[in-house]
This record gives sequence, structure tokens and C-alpha cells, in this order.
Amino acid sequence: MISLDFNFHVLTRDLSLYLENQVKVGLFGSGILSLVLGFSAAYAYYYLISVAKKPQLISGGKKFYQFLRDQCPVVSEIYYPTFWCWESRIQTVLRPFVTAKPGVSYRNELIRAEDGGQISLDWFDNDDSASHPNAATRPTVLLLPGLTGTSRESYILHMVQQSRDLGYRCAVFNNRGVSGETLLTPRTYCAANTEDLEAVIEHIQRTNKDAPLMAAGVSMGGMMLANYLGRKGRETCLKGVVVFSAGWDVFECTASLEKPLDRFLFNSYLTSCLQAGVDRHKSVLEKSYDIDHVMKAKTLREFDERFTSIMFGYPTNDDYYHDASPIHRLKSVQVPMLCLNAADDVFSPSHAIPVEAVKQNPNLALLITCHGGHIGFLEGLWPRQSTYMDRVFKQFAKAVIEQGGDLNDLSS
Repeated sequence: MISLDFNFHVLTRDLSLYLENQVKVGLFGSGILSLVLGFSAAYAYYYLISVAKKPQLISGGKKFYQFLRDQCPVVSEIYYPTFWCWESRIQTVLRPFVTAKPGVSYRNELIRAEDGGQISLDWFDNDDSASHPNAATRPTVLLLPGLTGTSRESYILHMVQQSRDLGYRCAVFNNRGVSGETLLTPRTYCAANTEDLEAVIEHIQRTNKDAPLMAAGVSMGGMMLANYLGRKGRETCLKGVVVFSAGWDVFECTASLEKPLDRFLFNSYLTSCLQAGVDRHKSVLEKSYDIDHVMKAKTLREFDERFTSIMFGYPTNDDYYHDASPIHRLKSVQVPMLCLNAADDVFSPSHAIPVEAVKQNPNLALLITCHGGHIGFLEGLWPRQSTYMDRVFKQFAKAVIEQGGDLNDLSS
């Protein structure tokens, strides 16, 4: 353990004198080398003091809080973001490129929805599981990707890999029309509507009625899960839920992404991804919506005004954004739910993280890191294999499945 119990002012003074002196006289005859060494020492000190910090764990009840401290050591450990890319936007942008994509072979299943549409479910059966060889009782983890994500996203593949190591089975819920399947009806998806998710959970429960089931959602997938739990209360078969980088108040999230730099880096790109999906299914959608108008949208807000809010029957886009914001349903969640957010996530600004709402519900816990960006949480010198988010997922999934009895009646 590195001790940080030394005087900041003394170190700063000594470091300044060192740099001033060494630039003049040189170290081993090189002032440039000494300057580099001095800068490195200053950067390392800044990193250890201001960047690497323990996350903040908040819970509405002592029982859930203690459960997490006992069963998930990661919640009490210092999070050391990758030292060369700890800034929020850099973590967010680089994560898809620097993290490895584990090889996963899925079994695809298409589920018919009540409205005639179809839902694509990708299964990782894990038939080689040594700890749970009986398929009938093998624990199942349902995974929900983000806004335009599929079962092939690196963060989903990492959670499948972690589940495989634990001996569990995975099912990835792909939103309508995003994973290559044909869109049969003029309807896609949104964070507020949980009908398809309910159908998937009921299908999984019928198919594996003797297997415990938990779920993990990322970004919009986490928002959908939280909204589902808020609507269902105790009427769900899920044993526990973990949510990563969710946007809790859609108004605040959208406003944050409309700031110039974030609009350039993220908003415009996500809007174009959504428009690509619309264009891909144009033959089905153009009968019900003004596709040309939708394709001219420049931001997520404009896209939702012209497409999403209309599709799901909201009088205004503001009505849709209010209904899609999980913050309004947290008080009704009756299943243990752990939420991981980074305080520097521009998709979910820190002032909109529902700290007070979480404190009012013993079934909720919130883990806030100082850094991590949006679905970033990179750590290690070269963060190829695992992230902080992966470790939170693995430890919580194992705790829920194997020690879930300790989570009964968290209000006591």
C-alpha cells in the first residue's frame, strides 16, 4: 500500500526547487532528462492524490450496504484509472478500441412479440460449466446493451466472459432491429417502454424455471431495467440487478450532451447511428413516419422529437423524457439493485445522479467513482482484458447468485 500521509506543501516546495535547480545544472548532463523525470514525479503525485480514489458507496439500508462491503471487495478498493487516459471523454472514446473482444459463440433465438414483431435473444449456454453442469438449474444472467448496442459490444462480451468463468449462462436482449434481424412491425424501442423486456424475462423464466435469474444493464439498457423494476415492484423473478452508466434524468443527460464539445464527440455520432437503423428498416417504417424529416435530425433531442416520442404515443417529447427517466421510479424498486456511475460521465452528469432517492430505498445502492467516463472504467497500464466495471459485475453477480439469501427483506 502506498502511503500518502506526507505534507503536500513540503513536497510541492521541494519538487519546485528540484525542477528549478535541475533545469539549470542538468541531471547526468541533461536538463531535459531531469525535467522529464521531475514532471513524471509531479504527475505521479497528482495522480495518486487527485485521480486514484475510493468510490463512494451509498445505500438506503444498512443490510444491503454491509452485504456489498462483505461480498464485493471492489466497492471498498481504490479505483486506479489507467494513468494515461483517466479523463472522462478519453475513457469513453477509447474503451471500444483498447478493450479486447473475447470470442463468444451465441445461439440466437427469435421471440415473437404480441404486436407481431420479433425480439432477438442471443444465448451463451455455457454447457461446459463445471460448477453448474445441470442446465436446468444453471444460473442465468440477462444482459441489456446500450442505446445502439448489441451482443457484440466489447462490454457485453466481457460480462459474458465473466459469467462463463463463474459457470453461469447468459442471454443478451437485443432491442428490435439492431442486431440484423428483420423489423416486422413499424416499432423499434425506447428507454421508457419495457414491454419487450417483460416478454423476454417471462420467456427466460418459462424456459429455465428452476434456474435463478439476475440482470445487468448498460447505459440505456440500465435505464430500461430500472424502469422495469420500478413498474413491477415485487412482481418479478429477478434476484438482483446491476446497472452501469445509466442516465437517471433524461432532461439533464440530453442537456449535457448538447454542450458544444460533447455534441461534437457523442451526440451527433449517436444520432447518426440511430438514423442508420431507421434507414435500414425504411421500407417498414416509412408507412408510419416521416423518414425524410427524421433523417434531417442533428441531435438526439431532434431525433426523439421526430421519431421516438411519436412512435410510442407521447403528446410531447417532454412527456417521453419524463417517462423515460428512471429517477421517478426508484422509490418503487423492490429488488436489490446496484448502480455504478462515474462522477465525470458527460452522459449522466453528477448533479443528476439520484443520491437522495437511493438513500430512501433499502433495496438500492449507488457506487460512484470520481473517474471512469461513460462505460469506460479503464484500469491498468494497458486495459485490454478487464475493467473496473467488469470486476463490479463479476463480484456482484456471484454474490447475488450464491449469497442471495442474505438479500431477503432488505428493509429489516
